[in-house]
Amino acid sequence: MAIQEIKVPDIGDFTDVPIIELHVQPGDSVQVEDPLITVESDKASMDVPAPAAGTVKEVKVKVGDTVSEGSTILMLEAEGEAPSSSPAPASAREAGEASAPSGGGVEAITVPDIGDFGEVPIIEIHVQAGDRVQAEDPLITLESDKASMDVPAPKAGTVKEVKVKVGDNVSKGSLVLLLESGAGEAERSAAPVGPVGEESQKPQPASAPSSTPSTGQIIDFSRVHASPSARRIARELEVDLTRVPPTGLKGRVTKEDIQAFAKGGAPAAATAGGEGMDLLPWPKVDFSKFGPVETQPLSRIKKISGANLHRNWVRIPHVTNHDEADITDLEAFRVQFNKENEKAGIKVSMLAFMIKAAVASLKRFPEFNASLDGDNLIYKQYYHIGFAADTPNGLVVPVIRDADQKNVAEIAQEMGALAKLARDGKLKPDQMQGGCFTISSLGGIGGLYFTPIINAPEVAIMGVCRSYWKQVSPDGKQSDWRFMLPLSLSWDHRVIDGAAAARFNVHFANLLADMRRIIM
Repeated sequence: MAIQEIKVPDIGDFTDVPIIELHVQPGDSVQVEDPLITVESDKASMDVPAPAAGTVKEVKVKVGDTVSEGSTILMLEAEGEAPSSSPAPASAREAGEASAPSGGGVEAITVPDIGDFGEVPIIEIHVQAGDRVQAEDPLITLESDKASMDVPAPKAGTVKEVKVKVGDNVSKGSLVLLLESGAGEAERSAAPVGPVGEESQKPQPASAPSSTPSTGQIIDFSRVHASPSARRIARELEVDLTRVPPTGLKGRVTKEDIQAFAKGGAPAAATAGGEGMDLLPWPKVDFSKFGPVETQPLSRIKKISGANLHRNWVRIPHVTNHDEADITDLEAFRVQFNKENEKAGIKVSMLAFMIKAAVASLKRFPEFNASLDGDNLIYKQYYHIGFAADTPNGLVVPVIRDADQKNVAEIAQEMGALAKLARDGKLKPDQMQGGCFTISSLGGIGGLYFTPIINAPEVAIMGVCRSYWKQVSPDGKQSDWRFMLPLSLSWDHRVIDGAAAARFNVHFANLLADMRRIIM
């Protein structure tokens, strides 16, 4: 048996696509078409299958790496020759544009070239009759056993009639809908447009997944973050993906989550301990009975972060210590520094100083720079600090890597760049990974204290609120007005005890009160 270098095949117009899941490790036996990795672009997630059966000798990639056509994935000791690669599929956009004539009127929109996929089920319909769409807006979502993909609108127009429903199987050339565009849209008559070749069918709502799946039934899992191979397992095991708590990267439901749920019908996090959480079902309420309502779907970020936060809150025994730091002198220095460096375009926020204080505190208290791995505690020798960034779609946590090797001005500049990427939705997965400790600042908004949720697998998080002036009397005789910063340190009681947490908070506050302590 020969050793073969397995590479990423032609995956269309996608380049530098991040790997979000690895399905194999050295020593694993794989069969033809078994998934090796899952990649995810901004338009689709897809599995890269094994081209031949054999044994994995070496994996050349890791989660977070970006790959393109021709990138090496692994070395495989194959049992036979790998099949010849399939012809390169045309991009969906090119095929869509080719199918749409340039003139106005009512046009039949069909499924473009989607590669080697045929009879692919529709798992979501994004439009209905009367909707206005722009070019590249998603019309339907398809899901094969290898990839989920959107079929985009080839041009702008108004949907006249949808010709498919959730659960229908489609291939290249299948009729999706009738689109009125150009002159036809501007001069539409009152007469309805007749059906083209088949009966008109109303689209089924895609947001009502079945709660009682049965064999062969198509269930709408489109709003669940999971790879195609995981979805296939869910269908085989008749598991409702919408009920499976995720434990994978970025809130992804993994195969292990599904298998654990199928065994006990309990959250994967709970089955690991042998017990489920015997909770009452979530209340079903028709809120419209009490007054006007408006329903809006959660953003993708909120769905992913919500699942992670729920897992972290349930599984980590949180304790929060509150304290305050006297930053009177530091704030005066910060204002003066920014004034002196205004022409150079350098502006330092208080958060940049807090990141340096966090690094020094982690060095002083190494158990705070650790992570639990079963019965072991992993002590990290690096200092990557995350900071919560507010975006239009929800909170994300970019990470300043090697913060111990950067000065405050360098940290401030990097924070600004990462925060802009976060607001624009352009953060890469590796820019949100590897954090040791997180700071969540509400200083620009207000409040005094709160309980931040630990960002697993970290064991602590620092929350800060808006600074305020306070009259203090250290000796009980003379009083003075000082500028105080509220601190809220949440910590994992499995790793850290109360005395260590109190010392960490005090040390962190003392560093902010006098940053000269950092060099001592």
